[in-house]
Amino acid sequence: MDAVYSVGLAGMTLIVAGWLISLDTVPSPRLSGLYGLGSALLAAYAYLLGDPVFLTLNVLAAIVSLYNFQRAVRNRFPSKPTRS
Repeated sequence: MDAVYSVGLAGMTLIVAGWLISLDTVPSPRLSGLYGLGSALLAAYAYLLGDPVFLTLNVLAAIVSLYNFQRAVRNRFPSKPTRS
């Protein structure tokens, strides 16, 4: 395996590990939205460059951001209990 590719994979692994550790906190919807949009654009850029490590990292970042956005909105506007 190419040494440069190995460094990229190691970096991606550490970033994803950091995300997993921080999943217990819910960032603001504004931060999650900006981060998600930025990650989606960087994923498109990585795709155009043909960089699989950067593409994978930014696709995962966009997914985590969408998940955090959904959690933040759900926490801010909890659903009302339904009556039977």
